[in-house]
Amino acid sequence: MDQGRIATVIFGKSLVRDREEEEVRGYRDALKLIHDQGAKLPVSEETIKRLHRLTRGDIWDAGKYKDKDSDIIEKYPDGRERVRFRSVPAAETEAFMQNLVEMWNRALGERWVHPLIALGGFNLDFLCIHPFRDGNGRVSRLLLILQLYHLGYEVGRYISLERIIEQNKERYYETLEQSSQAWHEARHDPWPYVNYLLFVLKSAYKEFEERVGQTASPRGAKTELVLKAIRRQGGEFRLVDIERSCPGVGREWIRVIVANLRKSGEVACRGKGPAARWQYKGRKRSTSK
Repeated sequence: MDQGRIATVIFGKSLVRDREEEEVRGYRDALKLIHDQGAKLPVSEETIKRLHRLTRGDIWDAGKYKDKDSDIIEKYPDGRERVRFRSVPAAETEAFMQNLVEMWNRALGERWVHPLIALGGFNLDFLCIHPFRDGNGRVSRLLLILQLYHLGYEVGRYISLERIIEQNKERYYETLEQSSQAWHEARHDPWPYVNYLLFVLKSAYKEFEERVGQTASPRGAKTELVLKAIRRQGGEFRLVDIERSCPGVGREWIRVIVANLRKSGEVACRGKGPAARWQYKGRKRSTSK
């Protein structure tokens, strides 16, 4: 999607231009539903279908379980494909989903394990069932936020869990594949994926704690915050990336700091305007004797 359209689609009311924009706005609406209703919104098949319907827009099977068997396929850049996991057959999907919701409620009521462990197991089972033709990953992340509300964890209101998962997507796919092995025979090991979700939650709370601590930071601390954000960039970045990493720091102040770093040779710029890409080159050593 055109980067310049993202804010318009997410925060505005203008007409969407294509399916991609429709899905982005639908995801926004689904998040709003969860944030507005929180723990009052039940974890049920009806809610799950509703979230899917919101994220898929007007497509023909939005909010409906798959009507054909569909496996989880991994696609490679060179065009090759492989079946990573054979999901539950379409004819059995509804029964599996009913059982999944029932087991979630029983796990919470009878406290078999810590609720966060149950949440990880639910999320893994949902992805293995693969109830919808498309959009299962997005719905699983929405359910993750909703279930955290039910457990009293509201970090998803302030920190994007979707972004943290995207930033660690290789580990996401790796642990999902590890934990889905022998799932159909109930001989799988859920811990790689459960531990991954706990890592995501821990990362979200760490970021939230840092943001709270920055709220009343003096100007010098804000400068140091921006410098640290720039220096930990692994490759090219945009000013908006630094802005997102430094809540509470004005864009103009970030521009001033970046301009000074450019003069000193610590950063280089490619392009102009909002599309400009920057790259951290490292601190320059003093040549004085």
